[in-house]
Amino acid sequence: MQQINHTVWSQWPDLTVPEGFRKLSLADHPLDSSDLSQITIYVPPYMTGNEFLEPIKKMSNLQILQVPNAGYESAIPYLRPNMILCNARGVHNASTAELAVGMAIAMKRGFPDFLRLQDRGEWSHERMGSLNDSTIGIVGAGSISETLVSYLKPYEVEITTFSRSGSGSSIPIARLDELLPTFDILFLIIPLNAESLHLINAKRLSLLKDGAILVNVARGKVVDTDALVAELNTGRISAALDVTDPEPLPPEHPLWRAKNVLITPHVGGDSEAFEKRGRRFIEDQLRRIADGLEPLNIIKT
Repeated sequence: MQQINHTVWSQWPDLTVPEGFRKLSLADHPLDSSDLSQITIYVPPYMTGNEFLEPIKKMSNLQILQVPNAGYESAIPYLRPNMILCNARGVHNASTAELAVGMAIAMKRGFPDFLRLQDRGEWSHERMGSLNDSTIGIVGAGSISETLVSYLKPYEVEITTFSRSGSGSSIPIARLDELLPTFDILFLIIPLNAESLHLINAKRLSLLKDGAILVNVARGKVVDTDALVAELNTGRISAALDVTDPEPLPPEHPLWRAKNVLITPHVGGDSEAFEKRGRRFIEDQLRRIADGLEPLNIIKT
């Protein structure tokens, strides 16, 4: 009889697992009615939130919590001593960077306005802005930021990246206020933590130049929402937001009706590209574990 070294629960019933690993999924092991004590590696389904984190409390032998997201802050409260938390750094680089570029182009070229005109059947020619030759700031210097930089370079833009430490080619976030007035577009791709909470506040929004565009594909709470609504309604700046605070954004929230804003419902990493890339990452991760190697993307909490 084959010895079972790990029992893995994931969203994929047909996940390829190493010899000595047993796989479970919703198809054969629903979390609300099954014994969860045998699970040693847990991969919550992508984009499901706390509903699929709560069962961790019943996984008494869980060793590795592998979230399928780049962000991991919601998983931290569920950790126990000696439990390893890993994120999916790298899986969502292409999709998130793609959306960020698309949102910037949409705002520069006036897509939201043209769609409103289309709904009314109005042909109204107007010269719009261009992503080309823009001066760009990117707050965050991780793997998604690196991909975004590579996607932006063909547009012949001038790019400045910011990180907490200012390591590599990035600039310390401590210099953000100094440089904010120089950017045509400011991208936010930074993890949410105590230091980044409301990093973009009323003061920093006021430092953006007239006509600047804020693109947030990080976390909603990186931006002070009330301050953003107030600044948008002056008509001075624009924003493209894939994340909001609160989230989901209630129908009556004033951000929906603010001027110059494009909102998408947190779809940055959730594209067709996730299925192939997410599965491949998890299968590679399991092979590493089977080979006695340290898992990738361990989060130090």
